[in-house]
Amino acid sequence: MSDATGMPDLPGTVDAVQAALAGTGYIAPRNLATTIFLALRMGRPLFLEGEAGVGKTEVGKALASVLGRRLIRLQCYEGLDISAAAYEWNYARQMLEIRLAEATRAAPTLDNHALSAHLYSETFLLKRPLLQALEADLAGPPILLIDELDRADEPFEAFLLEILSDFQLTIPEYGTIRAAEPPVVVLTSNRTREIHDAIKRRCLYHWVDYPSAARELEILQSKVPDAPAALSRQVVAFVQRLRGADLFKSPGVAETIDWTRALTTLDSLVLDPDTIDATLGALLKYQDDLLRVQGQVAADMLRDIQAGLAQAAPGAVS
Repeated sequence: MSDATGMPDLPGTVDAVQAALAGTGYIAPRNLATTIFLALRMGRPLFLEGEAGVGKTEVGKALASVLGRRLIRLQCYEGLDISAAAYEWNYARQMLEIRLAEATRAAPTLDNHALSAHLYSETFLLKRPLLQALEADLAGPPILLIDELDRADEPFEAFLLEILSDFQLTIPEYGTIRAAEPPVVVLTSNRTREIHDAIKRRCLYHWVDYPSAARELEILQSKVPDAPAALSRQVVAFVQRLRGADLFKSPGVAETIDWTRALTTLDSLVLDPDTIDATLGALLKYQDDLLRVQGQVAADMLRDIQAGLAQAAPGAVS
């Protein structure tokens, strides 16, 4: 990997970032590649926000592949707390240690201070993803993916501030653990709620939008290379039309890929109304959306798409 500024392993230019991501199958637009390049060079966390299924999580996975680093993923959810995200003490082992100390020593001679220090040493510390990301790694600082932060409760965000600003974690009973080399941090949010400004201030922000038709076709050709070219063009055109429709949940890129794989599994060469109706569940995940699109609506959309593609590239659509 090029290294124009002497920083090992990091792509030296925006073009190099874009090309390296493409090498893993992630087709990043120029503005996203620029934000990623800056986050790597400036050592700042990367905060990606956008609709579900547009490829935010894949950025973390692709970076781990590009840099050859370990991927540590913290999947956020309602009720997530510091014991599951950062660390907790092994209380069962601590109790066993206390009983062993009591059994082998006369109670009056126990050095309570020494025993307490021993019980809150690293030996009894259970490390969760946030703490694991601060540990040194022979392959280089890991990629810490904090996924779907908007699913966690708002107070949880306060736990992240110290890590995002100073790449350290303070444990009251133990002390402060600081990363020898800062991990590459990627946070994602589907924007089901607003993330606090204190988090955003510590990050480089990028809104990940739905891809253009040209980029989505490029993504599809990379992810499902065995799909017939005519089928891929029709799928992309159909999905792009659906995103302009009045749906409860528009399909993301992940659904586009899933649908194409389903169609390829059925040996479909092009779309037809019956196949669309039979496989639309790979694309739309709500019954109301399915009922709105299936049948005549899908058939009309397909007819318009076929006419448009035929006009744009005569002979390209069968």
